[in-house]
Amino acid sequence: MHTPATLSLEHSQIIDEVEYEIVSPSEETITEEESNKGPWLIVIGTWLVQFCTYGYVSAFGVYQDHYTREFLPNRSPSEISWIGSVQLFLQYALGVVVGRIYDLGYFHYLIGVGTILQTVSLFMLSLTRPHHYPEIFLAQAVGMGLGQAMLFLPSLSIVSHHFKRRRAMATGVAVSGASVGGIVWPIILNQASRKLDFPNAIRISAAILCTFLVLANFLYSIAIPKREAVQVRLQHKPDFRVIRTDWAYLASILSAFCINLGLFFPYFYLQSYALSEGLESSFVLYLLAILNAGSVFGRVLPSFLADKLGVYNVLLPSLYISSGLGFALFGIHTSARLAVFALLYGFWSGSYVSLIPSLLVQLSSDPGELGVRMGIAFSIVAISLLGGTPIEGMFLGADGKSLEWSHPILFCGVIITCGSFGMTISKYLFIRSRRAHSRWV
Repeated sequence: MHTPATLSLEHSQIIDEVEYEIVSPSEETITEEESNKGPWLIVIGTWLVQFCTYGYVSAFGVYQDHYTREFLPNRSPSEISWIGSVQLFLQYALGVVVGRIYDLGYFHYLIGVGTILQTVSLFMLSLTRPHHYPEIFLAQAVGMGLGQAMLFLPSLSIVSHHFKRRRAMATGVAVSGASVGGIVWPIILNQASRKLDFPNAIRISAAILCTFLVLANFLYSIAIPKREAVQVRLQHKPDFRVIRTDWAYLASILSAFCINLGLFFPYFYLQSYALSEGLESSFVLYLLAILNAGSVFGRVLPSFLADKLGVYNVLLPSLYISSGLGFALFGIHTSARLAVFALLYGFWSGSYVSLIPSLLVQLSSDPGELGVRMGIAFSIVAISLLGGTPIEGMFLGADGKSLEWSHPILFCGVIITCGSFGMTISKYLFIRSRRAHSRWV
């Protein structure tokens, strides 16, 4: 559900009415990952993929600001934000299709084709012309979105196949690549565009991205056999009647839908907000990096706490703090306060993004239904990722010049609060249906 790095790895195994089982010659060694370097090469490869996919999307605030001020000044912030939201939407919404292909044993093909599509689309973006919105939309939203869909979920799923006892730690290390990317890419784009120009900044980022993805392919080719045998048996059919009446599960999806409508507002608009407040550009250029630096720790540390205290018990405070920080943006107008806001919001929103997949695993009483449940959840939440930031851009102003920040800030705070209340209800329903002890869920 997120979004915003960040799924727990067995969650990307999206299957439609199938039961799967991985049979590999190296299966004996898979459970002994501590003494083998192969699985850790996979973690490094996935870290690189996350750096180049979700990490790059996290830098869209740089594009939003540049398009609004220089490249597409004739377009409203809402129209421009559709580029990033469609890119993020495709990355998640195609998870059902990509997951099915992955489960049929075509991991290397997905990663290879995704690498080509992602790299070519980014280079083509550098060739687009000012005021030509369709060209930019096709290259960045559609081309890069499709490439990221082929890379993102398979790279996460492959880690879960090769880790058992240390799966949580391996997951945390792998997904941290997304947050590190969110730190590094804005700095690269902003600094390169100042010294050269924006098209050349995109080309530099495309060259780095291509290098990292090729390296990831190489690491995967060493660690994973070209033909891991996958046996698919059409035996287990999920009971959709049970899923439709699992109220805790349904409440969590509805809550996540609301939360994702507002959660990514700072990731897309914070740089523009800082410039509109008259803050120095030398500081603003690092604002998204600060935001994603907080997210690095937020995606890793709370996941380990959740193993001890329970997923809901860590998730709910993260949500309520995020909603409070959303409202706090009303009174933040200085560089120091905005830096603190970015660091804190990055941490707590990153915590939500990393914990939602673990919550879905907890809510799935039948492991054979996990793929279907994840597919349903991703598809629904992807819609909110598609529409959230354009709605906030619409509240911001139609002409892109006279910006009214109070409306989208209020929307952000209110909608995350509503989602937080819904997630609290989901916890109550879970405790009641499972007769779980509230202290440990």
